[in-house]
Amino acid sequence: MTDTVDIRFLLMIRDSGSLTAASRKLGLTPSAVTQRLQQLEKKLAMRLVDRTARKLLFTEEGQLLCQRGEDLVQQFDALLEDLQERRGGLVGTLKINAPLGFGRRYVAPVIADFQLQNPDVNVALTLSDQPLTETVDRFDVVVHIGELRVSNLVGYAIAPNSRFVCASPSFIKRFGSPNAPDELMHMPCIVLRENNEDVSLWHFSKGKTSRSVRVTSRLSCNDGEVIRRWACEGRGVILRSEWDVTDELQSGRLVRLLPAWKAPDANVIALTHNRAGLPARTKHFMEFLQDRFKPMPQWRV
Repeated sequence: MTDTVDIRFLLMIRDSGSLTAASRKLGLTPSAVTQRLQQLEKKLAMRLVDRTARKLLFTEEGQLLCQRGEDLVQQFDALLEDLQERRGGLVGTLKINAPLGFGRRYVAPVIADFQLQNPDVNVALTLSDQPLTETVDRFDVVVHIGELRVSNLVGYAIAPNSRFVCASPSFIKRFGSPNAPDELMHMPCIVLRENNEDVSLWHFSKGKTSRSVRVTSRLSCNDGEVIRRWACEGRGVILRSEWDVTDELQSGRLVRLLPAWKAPDANVIALTHNRAGLPARTKHFMEFLQDRFKPMPQWRV
């Protein structure tokens, strides 16, 4: 017979994909994880994981334990949460996925404050340059910026966020300031790779007029902080969220270009799997996150 600790351990191995990856998440050595798995198999008198292949393969018994055990763990957590709510607290684990830059600057502080107020909640934050291409089923909340393509996830508005075309004063001195979006095609640009989007096609509108421009990019990166730094160094034009460039625009390190033309907004939203039946910890965190950006987000104060 096993308990939830053993089941959670086995689920961690399954979700990690390897004993080495599981050891990093658990803060153990690979040999310690292997030894613990062997002890579990000995206790159950059956083999759960085939470790001879390059990729871990669960036996039928191991798959069954994961499938049925995961349901039991969720039921157990729900029971604890119900009991905790009766005495006015929250309990359980909250798994959150957020974009690299925004998650680092804005989501991480919110999570730290939320966990401080709810000490029985464990919060696991994962930062990614492609949050929507991750296995979203493994997360309770996914923070997303920009347009949301077709999805079965439920979206909650967090904060408004515009996007600006920017360049450094030194770049403008060398290349001039464009008067129309089409002129960007003849200027060095820098693009941010994220969410498998067509990042070199920039869209603009001015009243009822729309323009789409294919920019030329010699520099690209999946980290917004890097492309912002490159832009400040005069290496090219960037199209970035206002949350990311507000400080640079205010200090003069960057200058907004084409202010009469509007790029599509990239509002901040949070996604969950369903609106009804969310655990109390998830609902409270969503409210906590929304309240942090009211009445206006920090980049517009």
